[in-house]
Amino acid sequence: MSIADELDKLSTLQARGVITSDEFARLKARLIEGSPPDSTLASSASSLRRVRNDRWVGGVCGGLARMLRLESWVLRLAFTLLFLLWGTGLIFYILLWIFVPEE
Repeated sequence: MSIADELDKLSTLQARGVITSDEFARLKARLIEGSPPDSTLASSASSLRRVRNDRWVGGVCGGLARMLRLESWVLRLAFTLLFLLWGTGLIFYILLWIFVPEE
C-alpha cells in the first residue's frame, strides 16, 4: 500500500471521528518519516472513548459501538435489558461513564 493510500485511510478515519486531530497529525508524521509500521493505528482506532456526536446521556454506548463496529442502538438495547436484570446495566453504564475518557 502506498503512502497516499495510507494518508487517505487516515483522513477517512479522522473524518469519521475514529481518531482525533492530534492522533492524525502524529500518525501522518510517523508515516511520512518512514517509521516502521506498528499497531498505533489499530490501537487508536479501537480505543474506547465516550463520544460527543452519538450520545443520549454520557456517550458510552456510542463509544462502545464505534469500538465494536456496531450500531449504537444495539448497545443501548443491551444496556436496557441488563438494567431490567437487577440493575446491572445501570451500574455498568455509570462505571463506564466515570472511567472512560471523553474524546
